[in-house]
Amino acid sequence: MKTLIIVGFLGLILYNLGAGLYYLLVDGGRSKRTVNALTRRIGFSVLLILLVAAGIASGYIQPHGVQPG
Repeated sequence: MKTLIIVGFLGLILYNLGAGLYYLLVDGGRSKRTVNALTRRIGFSVLLILLVAAGIASGYIQPHGVQPG
């Protein structure tokens, strides 16, 4: 379930990044759609970071270190 949530957020982030690029190319910078899409992307990124931090703090997500080769 936690992997599905994280992948879902990453999908939303990539979608908004692509939408921002599309609006930039189509509108030529004349509308606020590019800014709105990129603002949503930043919001989703911050929310994902906060959710992962809360999951680690609560013990729901257990981080692991990189094992030396």
